[in-house]
Amino acid sequence: MGRKLRGRSLDELRVRGAQALAAWRERAGLDRDLDADGRLARWLAPGVSAAPEALLARFRERPAPFWAAFDDPAATVAALRARCPDDEAQVLARAERVLARRFDLMGHRGLAFGDPIDWQHDPVAGTRAPLAHWSRVPYLDPARVGDHKVVWELSRQQYLATLGQAYWYTGDARYAQGFASLVTDWLDANPPKVGMNWTSSLEVAFRATSWLYALRFFAHAPELTPALYARLVGALHVHAVHLATYLSTYFSPNTHLTGEALGLVLIGSLVPELAGAARWRAQGERILLDQIARQQRADGVYFEQASQYHRYTAEFYLQLLVLTERQGRVPGEALRAAVPRLLEFLAELTRPDGTMPLFGDDDGGRLTQLDGRLPDDLRSLLLSGAVVCSRPEWRWLGDGDEAGTLWWLGPQAASALDALPARPPAGHGRAFVPSGFFVLRDGWHATASHAVVDCGPHGVFNAGHAHADALAVVLTLRGRHLFVDAGTYTYPGPERNAFRGAAAHNTALVDGLAPSVPADGAFQWRHVGEAHATRWVDAPALGLFAGVQSGGAWPPDVAHAREIVRVADRGWLVRDRLRAAGPHALSLGWLLAPGLRATVAAGGPDALPIVDVHTLAGDPVARVVVVGPGRWETEEAWVSPQYGTRTPATRLRWVAETLQGDDPVVTCILPPAADGLPTVRLASCEGEGRALLISPSADADTREDEVLLLRQGTGTLRVREVGHAVAHDVATDAACAWIWGAGAAVATLGGEFLALAGESIVRGGDLMPGVPHADRWTTAVRESGGWRVHGGTSTLAASRGA
Repeated sequence: MGRKLRGRSLDELRVRGAQALAAWRERAGLDRDLDADGRLARWLAPGVSAAPEALLARFRERPAPFWAAFDDPAATVAALRARCPDDEAQVLARAERVLARRFDLMGHRGLAFGDPIDWQHDPVAGTRAPLAHWSRVPYLDPARVGDHKVVWELSRQQYLATLGQAYWYTGDARYAQGFASLVTDWLDANPPKVGMNWTSSLEVAFRATSWLYALRFFAHAPELTPALYARLVGALHVHAVHLATYLSTYFSPNTHLTGEALGLVLIGSLVPELAGAARWRAQGERILLDQIARQQRADGVYFEQASQYHRYTAEFYLQLLVLTERQGRVPGEALRAAVPRLLEFLAELTRPDGTMPLFGDDDGGRLTQLDGRLPDDLRSLLLSGAVVCSRPEWRWLGDGDEAGTLWWLGPQAASALDALPARPPAGHGRAFVPSGFFVLRDGWHATASHAVVDCGPHGVFNAGHAHADALAVVLTLRGRHLFVDAGTYTYPGPERNAFRGAAAHNTALVDGLAPSVPADGAFQWRHVGEAHATRWVDAPALGLFAGVQSGGAWPPDVAHAREIVRVADRGWLVRDRLRAAGPHALSLGWLLAPGLRATVAAGGPDALPIVDVHTLAGDPVARVVVVGPGRWETEEAWVSPQYGTRTPATRLRWVAETLQGDDPVVTCILPPAADGLPTVRLASCEGEGRALLISPSADADTREDEVLLLRQGTGTLRVREVGHAVAHDVATDAACAWIWGAGAAVATLGGEFLALAGESIVRGGDLMPGVPHADRWTTAVRESGGWRVHGGTSTLAASRGA
């Protein structure tokens, strides 16, 4: 007990003590203000009649500051049918599954919980949680309750909105009857404070939000009887009191706390007939505004380093902003600034297909579910942000996915979108320095390449939602996912550490270990390493990230340095190096997206180690070439695209068993051309390093060679060789130089000079006097009047967003 109390503030002891006392009073039966039967009149505001008929009439007549889609249901449906013709059939298909009591929850499809529904049952694990007071339910013990996420997700009742959408489309009473039945069943089987579905205050908030949506969808349905409405008003009172009492102020002051606060705001705003409504709204708003500075880093990124929880946070604050304006109030400057910052990070994470990579934990959930998209699909959220914040670039990113936005913001959103010119965002990368996320891309079109690397803090508090993904990179090549994150899959069970450990990520193991090592607890860590970025370049033809990880389980003299280089639309380089006194085993993992297969090229001892990646249908995706000591291995792996589901995949692994500290391993990732994968061969060179001749075509004789020089050590690296269609005479002291376009374009990293056939193209000392060689970068293009040379310094101080 002494250890638990040590280090806690007086306020924390006060809050935890008050919550423990409240739970004791409930268990002892001393809190009699729990059941709405006969007590509803005590909970209502002065002058509000407790007669169910009067309550329902008041609700139906009262204008509410809810979302614009509910102002005119007929207009909303008309706009959806005109602009989203596929949505109706999709909604009805989902609604029919709900009526059949087959539930799609997170990554699970068609789960059945019995008839009548057993709300404490996990059908995946085959367990049933006890119907005890919520404080006595061991909800984190999978042997007793199964996966608490499965049980909780059913009781979030977000599928009620799907029934409401189907009712609006068709007017079919079956959907209203389904709503009334599911809500009544839940209320009957889950008395206040009893069972699994009261153990998390966040779940209480999400369920209340679902009921508020459903009440608006079925506001005028005969199936919403006065008795049912009065019962729901009483239940919402109990939910609000529970939230206000058991806020996660010190238990989980993350999205739990902000989600609970939003629940208070919504109940307080939308059920004003309750006496506590104004107090709850003010309390929730105060928490949400206070948490902006705590839960968002200076670059706007959510502090747990988990992209899916960042999405949750963006949804919370976007709803708060819209609700505040719908109430006729002026949002404060902190809220106005927070929402665009949150969405800007999501916009940069967006891959060409509208999805985001999953860094850190992904619990598979959504605040609300108004479309059939998976949680990693950002298009609807960004489109809503475009309407609310008048951002044309977000409209461009979300274009073609309007259903979720119209179901929330109504037909006015369609007019706003039509008045907003869609244009792609600017830039080829973004450095989110405080959070350590770095994005590189060669464009914003459908066939662009896009990479994200994590090089920031290992979460906050106990880093419960962090993964061991320092320096891990997720890469989309020419619009197709190539290297992906493994995802989360589950919180309980042995698979937990298999998915969050470093071996599941596209990063390095040294002697079989990563700096950050999970502990046995699902949200605990045994060792935590450190990572920080060292260099950054964001230019049209060249992008660079460099960072280092160390500490944790590694010896103090061991560190892993990684550079990721984007060269125009030619390809990508990943340069890995150990900083260590002696030799160590280095293992680099590359998890392929599901649906891709890898072929390791056979060859003699002098052949380049090549892996060719194709789709299962045989379409070429990438050629991966490694320059450095080691060998390719392949292994079977899993990818979890959403919590609760996983699919087979292949992991490539480069293994160097005795790597010296100064031996770099350079992984070259080359995209396909129209006629297949490029040809690559070693070129003869003078000096320390290696040189590749690349012909970006399967038919090498018809294309000019590109030259890639990778210098090692000191001095000049020179290539003098005749390629398939051009003679090459290149000399440089750059760490990396890529020449393409028959010698008409150049990109270099580091160094003082580059010369082609004796002609000096790049003179770093003249272009950037006083800048250290290692920090220079240059690009050059041959024009009619000579060479146009551009250069800069690869320091974080020069990065956009630093």
